[in-house]
Amino acid sequence: MPLTPVLTKRFGTNQPWLIDNYEQLDGYAGLRKALTMEPDALIALVKDSNLRGRGGAGFPTGMKWQFIPQNDGNPHYVVINADEGEPGTCRDLPLMMNDPHSMIEGIVIACYAVRANHAFVYIRGEAVHAIRRVSGAVAEAYAKGYLGTDVLGSGFTVDITVHGGAGAYICGEETALLDSLEGKRGQPRLKPPFPATNGLYDAPTVVNNVGTLASVPYIVLGGAEWFKEMGPEGSPGPCIYSLSGRVTNPGQYEAPMGSTLRELLELAGGMSRGKQLKFWTPGGSSTPMFTQEHLDIALDFDAAIKAGSMNGTSAVMIFDEDDCVVRATLKWIEFYEHESCGKCTPCREGNYWMAQVLERLEHGHGTMEDLETLLDASDNILGRSFCALGDGAASPVMSSLKYFRDEYVRHVEGKGCPFGARVLVGAAGH
Repeated sequence: MPLTPVLTKRFGTNQPWLIDNYEQLDGYAGLRKALTMEPDALIALVKDSNLRGRGGAGFPTGMKWQFIPQNDGNPHYVVINADEGEPGTCRDLPLMMNDPHSMIEGIVIACYAVRANHAFVYIRGEAVHAIRRVSGAVAEAYAKGYLGTDVLGSGFTVDITVHGGAGAYICGEETALLDSLEGKRGQPRLKPPFPATNGLYDAPTVVNNVGTLASVPYIVLGGAEWFKEMGPEGSPGPCIYSLSGRVTNPGQYEAPMGSTLRELLELAGGMSRGKQLKFWTPGGSSTPMFTQEHLDIALDFDAAIKAGSMNGTSAVMIFDEDDCVVRATLKWIEFYEHESCGKCTPCREGNYWMAQVLERLEHGHGTMEDLETLLDASDNILGRSFCALGDGAASPVMSSLKYFRDEYVRHVEGKGCPFGARVLVGAAGH
């Protein structure tokens, strides 16, 4: 598969986060070209490229921009979701640390396209280094005339505010993020209305992920057809996959959308301990897990769904034959129990009780009825919670029981975990 880097082409160069070095590798050339175009033509270009949101949902970016009502007399906003709280996910942070100006350039182009004059970058509060790096890059962009009044003499004005969140996973949900930005408790809003018409401060708002906007300058420079040459027709473009767990060289790997785990493992040096692959997540812990039989599934938005999971945030957590699937699921559910905002009953109560049941199973106090209780609780959370956090929490429980029910039975019959007290890697956190 072609491995010419696009999103990571500046990684590893001399201080790529500095604006002078960024400019030497096509930096802000996309913006200069975009400012010669009509905003509607820019939206059409992004729509034609079929760029899909890299934050997990995979919604078409151009279509999202097109939803913003024009000439309505209201202020418009662009909000960047840089919260990145999904367990196993680590691609927005490296992008912001290594190449923050690609995101900033994408933000300015997006603001110009949807006729917004203010953008907000919402970064996870614990990511102090990323907040400092992006804030420094924003200051550089102001000094060079890429931000502020009359950008590059175009008559267009745009400002960027960098906001540090308080470290809540729920704020990765776009409407909870907007509430948090407004100074309220981060909880999801009832939809409709959607952010496109009633977003930040009740004004039309585009909410995009870091990787989504970092892709935009390349599309403006290279064109829609060039972008669609990478990956499948329905999910084109380059993608940064996060590989963690039982892999020889964990890290971020850029590859075309639709790459397979077999190909990604080859890039990462294979399994770390010479053991057999047992289970893995294609897009973070909130996506149903896959097994060894799914090694050749194309990791894009459509193929992953067809195979029974989701591409999500392309966070590939890898586990081998010595890892306990019940323990991994317990760790994930403890995370969701802790991060549930408590607004809706299915998620708030369901995750609490699933964590109790999994704890019993792991420590030798489980029964066969507990397996049905887990499935019943998951079924009552899936599709019935206020936002996608509940659906995500049900995924590891339902998929682990689907593929590894025998392992749950061994926990019951053997009065505890048959794998002993081994350290589990990649089960929670980044």
